[in-house]
Amino acid sequence: MLDKETVSAYLDRIGAERPKRLNTEALRHLHERHVLSVPFDNLDYHRGADIRMDERAVDKIVHRRRGGLCGEINTAFYILLKSMGFDVTLHQGRVHLPDGGTTAPYHHVVMTVAVGGTRRIADIGFGKSSRRPLLLDCDEPQPDPHGEFTTRRLDPRSVQVLRNGTPQYVLYEEPVELADFRQTMWWYRTSPESPFLQTLVCSLPTEDGWVILRDDLLTVITGDRKHTERLTGDAAVLGAYEKWFGMKLEKRPIPTPYTNDSLRFSFDSD
Repeated sequence: MLDKETVSAYLDRIGAERPKRLNTEALRHLHERHVLSVPFDNLDYHRGADIRMDERAVDKIVHRRRGGLCGEINTAFYILLKSMGFDVTLHQGRVHLPDGGTTAPYHHVVMTVAVGGTRRIADIGFGKSSRRPLLLDCDEPQPDPHGEFTTRRLDPRSVQVLRNGTPQYVLYEEPVELADFRQTMWWYRTSPESPFLQTLVCSLPTEDGWVILRDDLLTVITGDRKHTERLTGDAAVLGAYEKWFGMKLEKRPIPTPYTNDSLRFSFDSD
């Protein structure tokens, strides 16, 4: 678990206040600040770098001021919450695909937190995740700045998460360990069929919109307005990473040879 200094540095990284009590409002504040501060990106997958599902993910986010996908940012958030004393449980999920199917098990890292007499889904590592934690068992739609979310129980051991009526993933209630995801992570990092190798993307929601950078294509959404431009040259791309995502990169990320638009995994905000 994290020491007090690292917890303080983590809270500073996401612009969060240290909660006085570990209650529902505290979880909501931490979740929302994390979503708005840490980019959702697959840059290291294209670089062939190691993807660490342990405290090294915390180091990447906090000290290197980078982002990542669910394997890293949900792992880091899980470690932060446990270190602060929250009652948090790690789960695995299957992601719904555009063709109507789902991935194999252990293709999404997600957690639940028991707080205030309820259980809430804490998920900051899905491309279209909610800004705030979701009630695990709730018959009513849950409005959120990122859409209307629904949690629908499929059976005693699984819950489906939907956004604006579209299924996102299925969460399985049996507790799991971070080590259980090693085989899936190896596949995501190395397979030409990995959805994380099909497009180079970095995205971050804002208070009233979204910013998405796909290689050299920058899209800025503000309210109902959407502006897209093709950036020219490495300096412009590196400047966009720093301006919009707070990343000071020494070298422009380059897409892998596996990139295939027909297999694109959706990271967009709509």
